[in-house]
Amino acid sequence: MNTHNNARLTPLRREEMALWVIEGAFSKAHAARVYGVSAKIVARWVERYKTEGRAGMVDRSSRPIVMPGLTEQAVATRIAYERGVLPRFPESA
Repeated sequence: MNTHNNARLTPLRREEMALWVIEGAFSKAHAARVYGVSAKIVARWVERYKTEGRAGMVDRSSRPIVMPGLTEQAVATRIAYERGVLPRFPESA
């Protein structure tokens, strides 16, 4: 996944920040000021680094894994036919 243009930290900087906090060189509040993020974000990256290591520093999709309110495929197909998005097939006799 590519780092988006508005990201404050790249995976390398996240790792650097997490290591500074873990090693005790920075408090979470100080790291937040230095890196221009909130203390909550610092805590998130530190925990991810502790549990996942370097692999946890990459960007993740914000797409939900499960969508309980997702429209059933049959209903979505019917809506697409009604809107003219999908071509209608001749009725079988």
